[in-house]
Amino acid sequence: MEYDIIIIGAGPAGYPAAACAVNQGLKTLLIEGKQLGGTCLNCGCIPTKTFCRSAETALEVKDAAEFGIEVPAGEVSIAISRIVERKNGIVSQLREAVAVSVAKADLRQGIARFTGPKSVEVDGETFTADRILIATGAEPARLDIPGADLCVTSTELLDATALPPSIIIIGGGVIGMEFASIYASFGTDVTVIEFCKEILPGFDKDIAKRLRSALVGRGVNFILNAAATRVTTVGDLYTVGYEAKGKPGEVSGAQVLMAVGRKAVIPEGITQAGVRTHRKGIAVDENFQTDVPGVYAVGDCNGICQLAHAATAQAMKVMGVPTDLSPIPAAVFTVPEVASTGLTEEEVKDRGIAYRAIKLPVRSNGKALTLGATDGLVKVLVTSGEEESRILGCHIVGPHASDLIMEASLAISAGLPASALLKAIHPHPTLSELLPAALAR
Repeated sequence: MEYDIIIIGAGPAGYPAAACAVNQGLKTLLIEGKQLGGTCLNCGCIPTKTFCRSAETALEVKDAAEFGIEVPAGEVSIAISRIVERKNGIVSQLREAVAVSVAKADLRQGIARFTGPKSVEVDGETFTADRILIATGAEPARLDIPGADLCVTSTELLDATALPPSIIIIGGGVIGMEFASIYASFGTDVTVIEFCKEILPGFDKDIAKRLRSALVGRGVNFILNAAATRVTTVGDLYTVGYEAKGKPGEVSGAQVLMAVGRKAVIPEGITQAGVRTHRKGIAVDENFQTDVPGVYAVGDCNGICQLAHAATAQAMKVMGVPTDLSPIPAAVFTVPEVASTGLTEEEVKDRGIAYRAIKLPVRSNGKALTLGATDGLVKVLVTSGEEESRILGCHIVGPHASDLIMEASLAISAGLPASALLKAIHPHPTLSELLPAALAR
């Protein structure tokens, strides 16, 4: 059967592209091997954030006495099965919304396999199109070490209805940090083993260090600059062996989470069809087109930026929708939250840009004090030596950082001078005052 466009994958890149395609009058086929919404909706962004919200609520209840609210017995009981139930309800609701958005496209459930440059097969049936959009996403990666199969991934944790008394997390990236924050809030003893010198590789080092300090204050143990070498089990306990600074060590716990990133999902038959791949995923040009004209790869499968909103933006660009792909803000939903946009200080230095780094403690903000959420930092990098300074990057650790970052991201995207944010009136008392307060320094 012939179509105008075939879209492989119904995640945050695929389903918006399908909705856009049908609105453009294209005969559209959307192929999904699992469930509508992809990883982000079913076992990634949305489910994790429901857990994050439950974790945040647990902390609020524990600290209720500080706000004059007495909690009977003073103990918080974590009903993990109800947290999972709530998560499932939210996912189901959003999945229905995705189904509505792509209702005018033809939908096939199954695994797509390339049989030629412009043809794919699903369950023995062949489909062709002049344009094919590959949006197959990514899946959890595992270290190639003995016992790696003994570890759970984030996917399994999101359906677990029993809380372990202790957990070892291999990997201090975004996924690892979110689960470290979640499980620490739930009362689980958490140990994180990170290969790099600091958690959150790729984020601003000052912000990463500040988050680590906050998590240490909540009882999380960190083993940095350490390579996990093996996982073994004896009885009900798992032991992770590691090497740090040339010395071996080990730590034991009731469960081990492997959180070392995600690897691209590559459709079968793609290289035979003429599409080149590399270590990170499917090779594409600046327009996300592969080596085969008319065949595109967007989202996690191309390995450029593994963020759901980046996947959507890439898909929209391919569909001809005006989209600015720089900067791409990122957020980590720990307590406190972390958010980043633009360049880090390390990147600014590497590029030789004259700059000024401005730091403002969150505790200087009135709303933060009323919230009892004063642990944090706003760091803004602006150009120096120019008539009007521009924001090069903004990095926040603190309450609602994921919401606050958008103002700085918009300023960078629109090319606004830093003075534009100072001129705009920000309501008082709000956390939004943090950014102009920093820029006024």
